[in-house]
Amino acid sequence: MISRFFKSDSTIPGEHVVRRIQWLTVGFGLTSAAAAIALHRFDWAKGLFSGAVLGWVNFRWLQGGIRGIFETALSQANASLERGETPASGANSVTSGMIRAFGMLFRYALVALGVYVIFIYLHVPLVSIGLGLCALVAAIITASVWEALRPPA
Repeated sequence: MISRFFKSDSTIPGEHVVRRIQWLTVGFGLTSAAAAIALHRFDWAKGLFSGAVLGWVNFRWLQGGIRGIFETALSQANASLERGETPASGANSVTSGMIRAFGMLFRYALVALGVYVIFIYLHVPLVSIGLGLCALVAAIITASVWEALRPPA
């Protein structure tokens, strides 16, 4: 019953908004880096673009983690319904959920490590990396306003 609403190979509602956020994040990073280059601030350009790429990677990891949790929950619900049981959490689902939660928290450590490596080895201002990470926030706001003003037909 639940499987008719969602198949892992199909797109989910709002998938176009997620793709738009990804492209806008990279676009804002490139645009801000180009502006920094025009102002002859190459160190800031590297930091802005690197931060935007880290924001994009972080968003991709978040998307994959949430999709995995959703697919696991649906497959367990389908299996329980096929056996005629009510969906309950078993030991396997708890372990799977803990691994996914750890993976979603671990992405923060990887982003922090990325910021550290960029700061130490590329010698860019830390503020520029932070502002580059804000490209994701700007992309989310832009995509949200875009959807509010021009809803899909």
